[in-house]
Amino acid sequence: MADAASLLAPKPEGATGVLVLSDGHVVWGRGFGHVGEAVGEVCFNTSMTGYQEVMTDPSYAGQIVTFTFPHIGNVGVNEEDLESLVDGAVGCVVREDVTLPSNFRSAGGYSEWLANKGKVGLSGVDTRALTRRIRTAGAPNAVIAHNPEGEFDIPALIKRAQEWPGLEGMDLAKLVSREIQQGWEGSTWTLGEGYGAAEGETRPHVVAIDYGAKDNIFRNLVKAGARVTVVPAETSLETILSLEPAGVFLSNGPGDPAATGAYAVPVIAALLERDMPVFGICLGHQMLGIAAGAKTSKMFQGHRGANHPVKRHADGVVEITSMNHGFAVDNTCLPDNVEETHVSLFDGTNCGIAIKGKRAFGVQYHPEASPGPQDSFYLFEKFVGMLG
Repeated sequence: MADAASLLAPKPEGATGVLVLSDGHVVWGRGFGHVGEAVGEVCFNTSMTGYQEVMTDPSYAGQIVTFTFPHIGNVGVNEEDLESLVDGAVGCVVREDVTLPSNFRSAGGYSEWLANKGKVGLSGVDTRALTRRIRTAGAPNAVIAHNPEGEFDIPALIKRAQEWPGLEGMDLAKLVSREIQQGWEGSTWTLGEGYGAAEGETRPHVVAIDYGAKDNIFRNLVKAGARVTVVPAETSLETILSLEPAGVFLSNGPGDPAATGAYAVPVIAALLERDMPVFGICLGHQMLGIAAGAKTSKMFQGHRGANHPVKRHADGVVEITSMNHGFAVDNTCLPDNVEETHVSLFDGTNCGIAIKGKRAFGVQYHPEASPGPQDSFYLFEKFVGMLG
């Protein structure tokens, strides 16, 4: 039920935006970006850079991102830093007002870009307090709203937040996946030159299943020596095999892995039966685990940021990783055929698996995001090295 004190709390002068949590808690601020409202799960991201990549990551579909770093938007936006053309986060909460951009790569302002993308922004918020609330009480459902006139129907917004079903049990992958098969042509980015081109038809062929992929994953597969064909999330086993892949990649994506797994896991399990080389990241990693008999569960607050330490069991090396996930493979009950390869040093949750007797492995984090900056690129090389 809504907190009566929250409903009666006076709106601060100049407030043109609000975040209304499903428990009735109301956070006032200054709206920017898209004028309107959006519902989603509130999470927090601790990255100091990369806000544009975060907002265009399809894994954030259905989520409102609270940025813990205060100066968001200060370097503007550009077309090169987009991770995807499909919807990612529905909105964001920031501490400081968005200023005019100051960066030689900037091609526009963050607020205007958000407005064009239909994403709602809220500034002037004590993001540290909101983050502490999420860490204590878990990631809440909420509505973020922006109205230049400052008029909001708070009870109606609370009702909408309470009626939103949440991410558990929700299949969002098919909503953000590309709809058609695509031969991937780009390689990694270089300052002053942009993105390189993928060359060489004789390279080992990887079929990448798009559950809501970040484009930089495909670029890194190309950099590691693969030729990549990207297919939609619901592509059948027969279609995948008809493309004659040397290996199959399982991408990141939003939502509940068990829900997406209803159609994805049977395909992955069939690939494992054929001893097809398989590499999964994030959602793909989770569904690889399910296909091998493991279980996944919703996390209390999730992991989102570019500074997460992960220990590699094989040699004790610690990788600094980028993460964005609210579900995880349960490492307290792994089946005998699944080996844990990596673990989070924050909370001990699973961050990597290998399927025993198969050429298949996955990681929970995002090696393509390069926060280390190159700590985890070896994973792409490892996968391509399996392809013969």
